Amino acid sequence: MNKILIANRGEIAVRIIRACKEMNIKTVAVYSEADKNALHTRLADEAICIGPAPSNKSYLNIKNIIEAAYITGADSIHPGFGFLSENSQFAKICEESNIKFIGPSSKVIDLLGNKSNSKELMQKAGVPVIPGSNGSVKGLKDAILIAEEIGYPVMLKAAAGGGGKGIRVANNSNELETNYNIVKQEAKISFNDDEVYIEKFIKNPRHVEIQILADEHGNIIHLGERDCSIQRKHQKIMEETPSTAIDEKLRNKMGTAAVKAAKVAGYTSCGTVEFLVDSDKNFYFMEMNTRIQVEHPITEMRTGIDIVKEQIKIAAGEELKIKQKEIEFKGHSIECRINAENPSKNFMPCPGQIKEINLPGGNGVRVDTAIYNGYVIPPNYDSMIAKIIVLGATRNEAIAKMKRALEELVIDGVTTNRDFLFNIIRNPNFIRGNFDTSFIENEILKSNNVKKEN
Repeated sequence: MNKILIANRGEIAVRIIRACKEMNIKTVAVYSEADKNALHTRLADEAICIGPAPSNKSYLNIKNIIEAAYITGADSIHPGFGFLSENSQFAKICEESNIKFIGPSSKVIDLLGNKSNSKELMQKAGVPVIPGSNGSVKGLKDAILIAEEIGYPVMLKAAAGGGGKGIRVANNSNELETNYNIVKQEAKISFNDDEVYIEKFIKNPRHVEIQILADEHGNIIHLGERDCSIQRKHQKIMEETPSTAIDEKLRNKMGTAAVKAAKVAGYTSCGTVEFLVDSDKNFYFMEMNTRIQVEHPITEMRTGIDIVKEQIKIAAGEELKIKQKEIEFKGHSIECRINAENPSKNFMPCPGQIKEINLPGGNGVRVDTAIYNGYVIPPNYDSMIAKIIVLGATRNEAIAKMKRALEELVIDGVTTNRDFLFNIIRNPNFIRGNFDTSFIENEILKSNNVKKEN
């Protein structure tokens, strides 16, 4: 690879550009009119505008991105996360245009992108799955029959879903009927696909995911787990590794299952297999994300492995040089997502100009961001503006480092969720490792009188 176009923006674009520079690979930044002065446009070797501010006219505009690759002579495209990163049509067009898509093949993205189909595939491979429909439900009557068979409460999910969208819980048949129609509408609007599947709702689970790397020569390894249970409305806000919910025996079982999932799918590149873990330590396959994850830095901190570089090497056809038995896990790592939003106003996004900024530093502290003093946060995109990642010898040390890092963080001019994250990191139950996916709703929102989401 001689030149990589990054089809993304913000901190992930900056992250990829930095990895490419260290590998002596030229980079092309693409940007919307709203991102003309964004940091990723300054750090890349070249930058090209791909359209107006709305993402459907710029970062989701496949035609403009492919044309930008041709104009600049880019031989590869890294999609980052979000936007077109899991779009099988985009990957296919790259393949047909003789541009290397840094990720799995379009066929694999298509296979795993449909949550009901991927669940069916995992069942055949012997990977534990949550009881529910075999594929998408055929209609409301079918959904009711399945719900009665597996028992309430149940969860309705958009088959093509992601990012916490198109998900509803039903506790009885009346709620099922109402939520079924809502999920179908949400799925159609968000993903242009109204297929819905149904599964048993696991009460108060832990959300634990396994990072994998798979090359084009049949080698697959896993890099341990990340606990992503601290989330609101199915959207992650804080992650850590290792998880306090699992022991070494369960960790090995889940790692083996993740490798098996990647193998049966014919997967290559980096990827993440997401599981739910119930109170009895049973784990169930949820989905497989066919891209780099927002929370990948905590795995990098513990293993010393640069996942973005490995992803690029795999796309270039190189064989993995890392063997499973050679991976060393050291310490404990935590990531906090800094969002420009107001938790007291239903987490309303708060774009605007940053008037003063001080980012934390010191031993064991990493900040991934694309913001700077005077930067104007546009209202058109996701509200995440930075990630603070820490590594400590123990979990208590990692918590202490995160407290100190959050204290050092200053972002004036816009409202952020910094204090909200403070409330989490100082919570006694969080410190004890006593939490699940309902933690924010039950512990933080109630105790701090933060307005709950509808």
